[in-house]
Amino acid sequence: MSRPILFALFYLAVFLQAGAYGLTFMLPRLFDAFGANEKMVGGMLFITTISTLIAVYYSGHLADRFGRLRTLGGACFAIAAALTFYGLAQGVGVLLISASILLGAGWGLTYALPPVVVTRLISAQDRVRYFAILSVAVMTGFGLSPVLASMLEDAGFTIADAFYITAALCALAGLIFFTLTTPIRQQAAAKGPEARSNLSLSAITDIMRSPARLPVIMVCLGASVFAGMNNFQTVFADERGLDYADYFLTYTITVVLFRVVLARFKGGRNPYLTIAALMYVMCGSVVLFLLSGASVPLYLLTAILFGIGYGVSYPILAAMAANDAKETLLPQTLQFFALTYFIGIFGFPLIAGWLIVEAGSATLLLLVAVLAGVEATMALRRSLAVRVNATLQSQ
Repeated sequence: MSRPILFALFYLAVFLQAGAYGLTFMLPRLFDAFGANEKMVGGMLFITTISTLIAVYYSGHLADRFGRLRTLGGACFAIAAALTFYGLAQGVGVLLISASILLGAGWGLTYALPPVVVTRLISAQDRVRYFAILSVAVMTGFGLSPVLASMLEDAGFTIADAFYITAALCALAGLIFFTLTTPIRQQAAAKGPEARSNLSLSAITDIMRSPARLPVIMVCLGASVFAGMNNFQTVFADERGLDYADYFLTYTITVVLFRVVLARFKGGRNPYLTIAALMYVMCGSVVLFLLSGASVPLYLLTAILFGIGYGVSYPILAAMAANDAKETLLPQTLQFFALTYFIGIFGFPLIAGWLIVEAGSATLLLLVAVLAGVEATMALRRSLAVRVNATLQSQ
């Protein structure tokens, strides 16, 4: 199998399974059908968080035992089962809890392992480019699945039908991953057996003592901002008389376009300065949304700015996590990066759901703006430190 076909199939599988996360944005609507509110959505996503963190922590152990591609294939089937259970659920009970556990386990593995697979296929100089393409596949998948759900609703179908369709696509992704096991082994840039991937407490300690601790912390904050803006976007839109599909479609198109451009960009001479600038744009988009009311043009502008700020900064930050990592801990660093990401992605909605019910959506958006500002400032401080070090070395 040629490398272009291999990468095309790999990214296609990533795209197909990524729609599962996008459907978590539809959970408030799905739960509303059987009388559950945003607090229950946050509660179920908290269960998903625990399952995800366990899965990410042990992803290296599973990959070492079964192989990375086989583990990815099995994870896709777990996601397919989870989405089917969500669609079948008629209330809060065993089926819903099982779906949340399976979704967390499957999504944790399918998010943590693809970057590790990609790093084995490419050189260090190409990481930003290939991570950008990987993130395009992920973002397109979970950005378009809410649009699919909206289209199905408009056509007279139910939200549950969107879950069933996406479950079938996830199963197809699992089959593709299984077929790529041998071709990826043959195309590896570094020949020989794969490096050990298992994450341990001692490895985490080493990572947090290395420069990679900054991107690891920052991705958690960024994921919280992303979850705060997107997981309850259907609620925000309903409150303002807007169409959530407009936001997700605009956001997705923006991210895809700018990440395709980024595929030829390696972060510049000071990548952390680039990250800081993008994250201040992200912060500004949240503030704009907080003040924009029911204006459709400002709603679309919010989606564009958030897509530029968060969407473009993420793959650069992921590449910095890899570049800042010790070479002997590269797989573990990427898995820990994914672990802290999921703490934000699935953990923050528990806080967000509570805030919406108890204090209103404006309070949530204000907190999200503060978190975005903190993350941007952390990147700015690192960029200044990099500039000072470069100046000292040149003297």
